[in-house]
Amino acid sequence: MIKKTIVLIALFICASMHSQTNTEDLKLFLDCNFCDNTYIKQNLENVEFVRDQNFADVHLFFASQRNGNGGRLYDVEFIGKNDFSEMSDKISFSTNTDMTRDDIRNLILEQLKLGLVRYWMKKGTAANISVNIKSKNENDNKEPEIDPWNYWVFRLGANGFFNGQESSKFSNYRFNVSARRVTDKNKFNLNLGFSENKSTFSFDDDDIIAVNNSKFLSVNDVISITNHWSVGAFARTGSSTFSNRDFYWSFKPGVEYNFFEYKESAKKQLVFSYRAGVIYNNYIERSVFGEDKEHLWEHNISLGGRINQKWGNLFAQAEFDQFLNDTTLNSLEFSLGASIRLFKGFSFNVNGNYEITRNQVNLPAGDVSLEELLLQQQQLQSGYNYFVSLGFSYSFGSIYNSIVNPRFNF
Repeated sequence: MIKKTIVLIALFICASMHSQTNTEDLKLFLDCNFCDNTYIKQNLENVEFVRDQNFADVHLFFASQRNGNGGRLYDVEFIGKNDFSEMSDKISFSTNTDMTRDDIRNLILEQLKLGLVRYWMKKGTAANISVNIKSKNENDNKEPEIDPWNYWVFRLGANGFFNGQESSKFSNYRFNVSARRVTDKNKFNLNLGFSENKSTFSFDDDDIIAVNNSKFLSVNDVISITNHWSVGAFARTGSSTFSNRDFYWSFKPGVEYNFFEYKESAKKQLVFSYRAGVIYNNYIERSVFGEDKEHLWEHNISLGGRINQKWGNLFAQAEFDQFLNDTTLNSLEFSLGASIRLFKGFSFNVNGNYEITRNQVNLPAGDVSLEELLLQQQQLQSGYNYFVSLGFSYSFGSIYNSIVNPRFNF
């Protein structure tokens, strides 16, 4: 009796899976970690979404970079699999800062439909597909529109966060302004910002108040030299109570070399950069080296790479900072991040950072009180800092996942 029941359940599951799956539809593997995947699955018809790229007819691989107007440049590769292995296409399109989230996801959806037409035709399911082309008449022949802003994009923002209870309350607010101009030959960016964090604790009718604030102005300008070389200048000024700097400024010219051409940067980069310049610090409290204010010469060397491919993505970087006034004052930092699909249904994720710090010249002299330690009112001396995140995911079962059911948000 038990064996018969098990057999009947298995047959019911198989029948259900078969009834919900249309084997005639084009099978897609959607590889995008920044898209509204639910919206795409709900609105892209005549397709079946699968969990494993090996079962797909088309692998949709997305890559994205920030563009000059503050939006994003999207590159979508249509990678044919199995019976479609000889077919491949690529579509590029851009968004801008005026577009809402709904505008963006609709644009992505329309571009996907356009890119899939060839594959629907080869699959033999083009009967339900129609393509509309707008007619062009003489009145449509207009002169190219001139950009009155000449590529400049400005942004103004502010936000605040407040919470508390009877014995404690916290507040945080930020304000920022930016101006940005990006062309193929030049990239200029100006940022101005202010932030303040305030914590208040009530104990035995006394209030313990901790306040940290910072102000900054940064100006960066980068010039393209060749497909591999760039030069730039980087300036910054401001103040920070946390880092014991009543006023500071820095200026560092730099040079960068990309071992790949910059036009491939959405998929792969390997970049070497070098910066050198001067820093001025005016301290709130006298530093551990007995300085109230000082000029420092510093240089920075970094080598980092990023790969974004259909098997996953990988990022790694090593960076070395050193004061030239005293070369024993330096720091060395390693960063690593990866998300890799190792085999069917199994992905491995790792993120980490480790830094050896021997260059904390801004620390105030004297001992740190318990109150300052617990409330994190100032930067503390440390020979190193790190963080590590490891994880994996494994899924199995039906390869089809086109059905979207948002009830109860799970």
